[in-house]
Amino acid sequence: MSETVRPTAAHAQSNLHAVLHLVAGGRLRCSETTRRPAAATVAALAEVLDGGDFYPGESIAAFAWPLLLQAGGLAELAGGRLQLTDRGRAALGKPAAATIRQLWRSWVTTTVLDELTRVDEIKGQRAANVLTSVKTRRKAVATALAGCPRDEWVAIDDLFATMRRTRETSPTVARSERALWKLYLVDPQYGSLGYSGFADWPILEGRYTLAVLFEYAATLGLIDIDYTDPVGARTDYHDNWGADDLDYLSRYDGLRAIRLNPLGAYSLGLTGNYQPPASTAVPERTLKVLPTLDIVAVGDPTAADRLVLDAHAEHTSDRIWTVRADTLLAAVETGRPLGQFVTFLADRATHDLPAAMTVLVDDVTTRAARVRDRGLVRLVECADVPLATLIARDPKLRTLCTLVGDRHLAVPVEHDKQFRRTLRALGHTIATSTG
Repeated sequence: MSETVRPTAAHAQSNLHAVLHLVAGGRLRCSETTRRPAAATVAALAEVLDGGDFYPGESIAAFAWPLLLQAGGLAELAGGRLQLTDRGRAALGKPAAATIRQLWRSWVTTTVLDELTRVDEIKGQRAANVLTSVKTRRKAVATALAGCPRDEWVAIDDLFATMRRTRETSPTVARSERALWKLYLVDPQYGSLGYSGFADWPILEGRYTLAVLFEYAATLGLIDIDYTDPVGARTDYHDNWGADDLDYLSRYDGLRAIRLNPLGAYSLGLTGNYQPPASTAVPERTLKVLPTLDIVAVGDPTAADRLVLDAHAEHTSDRIWTVRADTLLAAVETGRPLGQFVTFLADRATHDLPAAMTVLVDDVTTRAARVRDRGLVRLVECADVPLATLIARDPKLRTLCTLVGDRHLAVPVEHDKQFRRTLRALGHTIATSTG
């Protein structure tokens, strides 16, 4: 692979909304235990990332996005599938830069993942009392990143040299000299990093730094990157026992230089605002919206734009999506505000939106507001009307339940325990059903 220079800010902002739409569509799954994305999820993400992942066939950005959304509170797991939180649904209609800033700040303090675990060749990481606090390490990298000159390329080895000078910017990995002996390459005895020279700064602290920068800072668009194939990119581990058979120590070894861009300066709090480049500030007008409620792609919509169209309309042919009341209602059910869809179309259409489209959206919006989800409830049946009335009107119970019909009470699940305690004080209880 030849050397690649990639500006990341525009890609990251497009990818954020693409990933959010994938989550809204229920298409992303993660492990309930580790919260890491499943292989099918990584593959689905790789297909929609603007510009693709950094390497073909290697998951970096596609791996990072589900973790970033979870750490930032934009998505949460339910039955192994990611779903948008209220914050995540709101992010769909907000400028991406502000959300990316929040995601980076959340990532600096998260414990959802230790990036060092992504350096697969360093073994022994799960042993007790080996690694330092991941928050402390990540904060050191963030501090070092904030100290980089803006809009200037910094070679990775020069960055390493700067980071090593102070404790605040050096992400010490091992808890102690003794802990180093539990880390190893290939063989726990002969390849232990406890041997002199086997755990030099670039091996542990350096690889951890590369993982944070390449997989998270670059994925979020904070740094532009200059990189190449990791195979043979770094030779600093070659003297370690057993390293002869390793093509590279980490998938991030190809990172050669970084450049802190304006989005990065904004996300790191170095500037108070972010102004996207003029070339990316206005979406390309690639759609034609017909009075028949067909949307025709007259240009090449981005992957993120296609996800929005798929969420609100039926893809009836290669370049045509058809909007109907039922497709819009389905979008509302997944938490997508239809006002955002109208704005999306207005920004990308080659002309003013036809009245038929705005009338349909207004009608569906009105109908959707007439039936609301008020959450899960427990339905309690009383033996007779007087008892149901007594409970429903009790000063302490009436705020915890709602009378439904003559003999039934609806108790919100969040009030269940308090309702039961108060009901016992009134001299009654809810009998367990025996079928």
